[in-house]
This record gives sequence, structure tokens and C-alpha cells, in this order.
Amino acid sequence: VQLQASGGGLVQAGGSLTLSCAASGRTFSTYNVGWFRQAPGKEREFVGTITWSGGDTSYAGSVKGRFIISRDNAKNTVTLRMNSLSPEDTAVYYCAAERGPLLGRRASDYDYWGQGTQVTVSS
Repeated sequence: VQLQASGGGLVQAGGSLTLSCAASGRTFSTYNVGWFRQAPGKEREFVGTITWSGGDTSYAGSVKGRFIISRDNAKNTVTLRMNSLSPEDTAVYYCAAERGPLLGRRASDYDYWGQGTQVTVSS
């Protein structure tokens, strides 16, 4: 599976942004997909994840209620909708895929990674 994240950019605090993760490969629909982010000088952190079917999601506490993950397996895409953004959300955002039985929250749970897309939130 090859992944490509896109949709990053500059947004004002309080605004919204939607990231997309496009995948190649016929088996994409069998992978759980997670989103992670990494701010300068910080470790990569879990943002959220969605099951292969789209039937279940899990979010980090810092984004729960503001971010929504969805997927369209027919289009091989996963979307991260980010609302009420704050400067603390500024980071490079990555999507990743894994086939484990549980929704992974650690970067080491994921086998495939896309390149990151920069999100910058101005105050």
C-alpha cells in the first residue's frame, strides 16, 4: 500500500481544514488507517484512526470532538476533517496504514506511511 497525504496549508485559529490520504492498491479497504502529527522538536503523536470498514474510530483526547476521520473505500481515500484549529495543532500530519486486529495508537503499530503534509495554524 502506498499512501499520499495532502490538503495541508495555513489557516487562522478557529478555522477548519480537511486533509486527505489517498492510497494505491486493491487491498486498501482491508487496512485500518491512522493519522499522526509531529511538531518541530516533538515526537510524533497519535491523532486518530479508523477501522478498515469505517465502522469505528478512535481519537486522541486533544482532538476529540474537533477532528473527524472518515473513509471512502471505493475511492481509496481517508479524510481528516479538522475544526476549531488552534496554534497547538500546527504540525506535519501523516497518514499510515496497518492490518492489526485493534485500532493502533502507536506509530510502531503501522506498517505503511505517507509523506507528511504541513498544517500551520496562525493565532
